[in-house]
Amino acid sequence: MSRLFSIKNFGCRATQADGAGIAADLAARGLHRTEDHAAADVVVLNTCTVTAEADRDARQAIRRIHRENPGAEVLVTGCYAQRSPQELSNIQGVKWVVGNSHKHEIGEMIAPRLVQIGGALQQRHAYHGEIVAGTTLVGDVAELRTVPSMPVGDPLGRSRPNVKVQDGCSNRCAFCVIPSVRGRSRSATAEAVIREIRALQDRYAEIVLTGINLGRWGRDLDGRPKFVELLRAILSQTTVGRIRLSSVEPMDWSEDLIEFMAGSERIAKHVHVPLQSGSDAVLRRMRRKYRVRHYEGRLALVRRWVPLAAIGADVMVGFPGETDDEFEQTRAFVERMPFTYLHVFSYSSREGTEAADMDAQVPKSVKRERSRVLRELIDRKNLEFRRNLVGSTVSAVTLAAGEGTSRALSENFVEIHLKSEETEPGLLTRVRIESVEAGRTVGSSVGHAAMPVC
Repeated sequence: MSRLFSIKNFGCRATQADGAGIAADLAARGLHRTEDHAAADVVVLNTCTVTAEADRDARQAIRRIHRENPGAEVLVTGCYAQRSPQELSNIQGVKWVVGNSHKHEIGEMIAPRLVQIGGALQQRHAYHGEIVAGTTLVGDVAELRTVPSMPVGDPLGRSRPNVKVQDGCSNRCAFCVIPSVRGRSRSATAEAVIREIRALQDRYAEIVLTGINLGRWGRDLDGRPKFVELLRAILSQTTVGRIRLSSVEPMDWSEDLIEFMAGSERIAKHVHVPLQSGSDAVLRRMRRKYRVRHYEGRLALVRRWVPLAAIGADVMVGFPGETDDEFEQTRAFVERMPFTYLHVFSYSSREGTEAADMDAQVPKSVKRERSRVLRELIDRKNLEFRRNLVGSTVSAVTLAAGEGTSRALSENFVEIHLKSEETEPGLLTRVRIESVEAGRTVGSSVGHAAMPVC
């Protein structure tokens, strides 16, 4: 009888891409995927560890799955598994803990025998790094030099797959644990990226390029190609309808990249630029490599070349020592910049980072209030942005139905509720935006592009 597996992904788009690859590998080895964790023989939890809340979410999920399906073999992988394997292996129900160092080998490890990992397998992998326990494999991510190849996977329940073209980060921001759990920055070759996109292009209208530090793509490859060169190769060598870029650091938004985005109908007009703080003093303590004037200059280029682009940012509140005046600098900066959305989050101490040992930790109540202020501010700015689009026609990709309605995502990152009763997901379409009602943007499809995809 076929054995069933399920997978639950936490965190960033790079993790989502990893999860799709794991799922495709297990399916290629004869296992069948189910969305029902309670019915699965093996449950894979692909974790994040960027905050304490992310760790807590993973632990709660493990306990819930074990409670609902005590017979399942639970495998925990991802960033939390790399950072704290012993902590996870001690949770009841966890069978295997596999770090990012061995994530690409999960199919090989568990598909042939779902019940146990044999001694021979442990010996074979021992050279990669320390085996913390009999069912735990965690190696040294600092030794990773490439982005391992994984099977191309379909993102269950998603209309837009993520293609990971870069992994790791060579920066050393004071608050961030990610370099220690994913290793240094390294790139997939252009040839590998194009092969993966070609495998997806007939089924999906839009593909999202992702990475941990996406704009650094190519810096470790022969000839040190620039990220914009990868985009040119993708557009010339594939037929995918649209490419969307995930987060790119401020100084990697070169004028060449912005101009290329502006000139191509196949690149979504969507710019995500991590900010973290609008205070130079805080950016300095964070060990960020830019200052407010640099960031503002990049957004000015975006607005010049791509006037209707979505512009988003990550903003952290409550970094150690953040004063009321420093937070006010951030609030004022967000107020005057043309942001259309933000990801606002509170600083979370991560053991082993420079910030964890800093004095003047900000109280939780203060972080909550600062988060509220920024969220209310960006809600207002986002509403104004969407209202200014009423009456225009935008390019969008249709999404899976939600809340009983059809939906589409515009190239400038506005979710539109379509008036049609049912729309096939995964189609490039033109949508006329008609109104903004009770927080929802409402529109009507005025014609699909020539390429149907899902």
